[in-house]
Amino acid sequence: MMKQEWILCPVCGNKTRDRIREDTVLRNYPLYCPKCKHESLIEVERLQINVVMKSDKLSDLR
Repeated sequence: MMKQEWILCPVCGNKTRDRIREDTVLRNYPLYCPKCKHESLIEVERLQINVVMKSDKLSDLR
């Protein structure tokens, strides 16, 4: 059975609505937290989450 984990918000530390498995690979994924309403850009590989950018308004940076 594959190991699964919830993605935690890098700002407030609460669970988001997204899950990852051992074989999940994400690049420049916009992670939204429904509790603190912040959006962060993350990368995931082998259950390791790296925060690329923390911002509440990523669309303003484009």
